[in-house]
Amino acid sequence: MKIVALVGSIRHASYNQKLAEFVQKRYSDQFDMTIPALRELPFYDQDIELEAPQTVTALKKAVMQADGVIFVTPEYNHSIPGVLENAIDWLSRVEHPLKGKPVMILGATMGPLGTVRAQGTLRQILDSPGVAARVLPGNEYLMGAVQNKFDNAGQLTDQASIDWLDHCMKNYLSFAQALATEK
Repeated sequence: MKIVALVGSIRHASYNQKLAEFVQKRYSDQFDMTIPALRELPFYDQDIELEAPQTVTALKKAVMQADGVIFVTPEYNHSIPGVLENAIDWLSRVEHPLKGKPVMILGATMGPLGTVRAQGTLRQILDSPGVAARVLPGNEYLMGAVQNKFDNAGQLTDQASIDWLDHCMKNYLSFAQALATEK
């Protein structure tokens, strides 16, 4: 199974990037996951969408060829980061590579509520007609106080967080496989 992870933070020491990399390593025996560099995408521009830059066409191709997509997002001002919205804007035009694609949402933040508001917003965006992704229902992965859950080497060490991630990932893989058999 091929998975693409879209990380909404481009910060060098991003906890959400660390979470994506943890997922990539922990479940490497269950799927092959790539993490495109969203910082390389230009701002969405309808004037060039039919002749999009190579970074955009590469992202679209990766998502089209993937069996599923995992969004990993921080929460900025009760919403998703601009870099993630920009990627979705590119993915919502012309080919619509997210349409019908099984999606899982993960998020980590230093605050106590995890990324509950960002994930609610992201679910609305992913349900929009131009995107039409199939988001795993329930199983919300909202990691709060993330600064206390990773060690200095970037490894997730909080066992409760790992256990919930295992539970959610198992459900996501079943969800993705069920959608694949519908086609």
